Amino acid sequence: MDPLSQARRIVVKIGSALLVEHGALRAEWLASLAADVAALRKAGADVVLVSSGSIALGRAVLGLDAAELPLEQAQAAAAVGQIRLARAYEEALAPLGLTTAQVLLTLEDSADRRRYLNSRATLEQLLSLSVVPIVNENDTIATDEIRYGDNDRLAAQIAVTVGADALVLLSDVDGFYSANPRADPSARRYAVIDEITPALESMAGDAGTGLSKGGMKTKLMAARAATRAGCAMLIAEGHRMSPLKALREGAPHTLFTATTSPQAARKQWIASMKPRGSVTIDAGAAAALGRGKSLLPAGVHSVEGDFQRGDPVDILTPDGTRLGCGLTRYSAQEARAIRGKHSTEIEAALGYPGRAALIHRDDMAI
Repeated sequence: MDPLSQARRIVVKIGSALLVEHGALRAEWLASLAADVAALRKAGADVVLVSSGSIALGRAVLGLDAAELPLEQAQAAAAVGQIRLARAYEEALAPLGLTTAQVLLTLEDSADRRRYLNSRATLEQLLSLSVVPIVNENDTIATDEIRYGDNDRLAAQIAVTVGADALVLLSDVDGFYSANPRADPSARRYAVIDEITPALESMAGDAGTGLSKGGMKTKLMAARAATRAGCAMLIAEGHRMSPLKALREGAPHTLFTATTSPQAARKQWIASMKPRGSVTIDAGAAAALGRGKSLLPAGVHSVEGDFQRGDPVDILTPDGTRLGCGLTRYSAQEARAIRGKHSTEIEAALGYPGRAALIHRDDMAI
């Protein structure tokens, strides 16, 4: 069965070793990947690409040695290479009728809830406009303290952020093995993994190539994060032409199954948060939330607490009953200024344009 056939939103991670060889872009391979992405889009799936390659491309242009680069040289290489990386994707996808967008992130953008909501809203808007986002770590400014460090974990975070059904890690091996298959001929590949156990973790090795910053250990970390958020994860061999087409046609891979849906996992995550305040809503708003609508400022009667944008707040009915909780798109001060007001009155109340919803339905657990 095609492991991607049921997925409506797919994140694909592409490592430097797949995209860049001897400092040069593998243009023919990238064209085949672009055709795969176009086929997934034609089938109705949203696609996000998480791609390494900026430093590998930039260091060749700058003539930097192949050894480990000092931070400043790595950042300079990233600045030069990122332009080429974005252009390569645009040139590969545009002839297929696909629009691309570049999104650069650091660990801080997911650790800080306000930045997380901003990046999530941007990615959601891009996908709603049928754009294929090309995501990479912002190596130009990222230091060790704010780095993901590898794109396996970045890809898992993006999958969680956009509520993906499937995450595909294109690798230099065709799955997760009981040992390093290059060193141990008896190593066996796992077709399906339902639970990441300590025994599996002990089997994970280190990076397999000079350009790769992650190994199976980071892939297991990515699988744990993704599957907990309701996203299945696949490890598949990526060097071959049309790697996603090959995967859909039965190429060997390892599937890490998810035990819940992305939507249910997100609701559970929000419901587990400690609220920083509350909003009391009127009966009309309560009825609207029951129908799956977002909470608009017009339905808010009062605001309690001292919270910031992105913080969790309780949602109370007129008699004080806790209806649920959600991540607010406004601070407490802003929420007080716009409570009871219609969307057309928000800008006048705040002095600047605002979002229509106080709490979006996707950021709410009722």
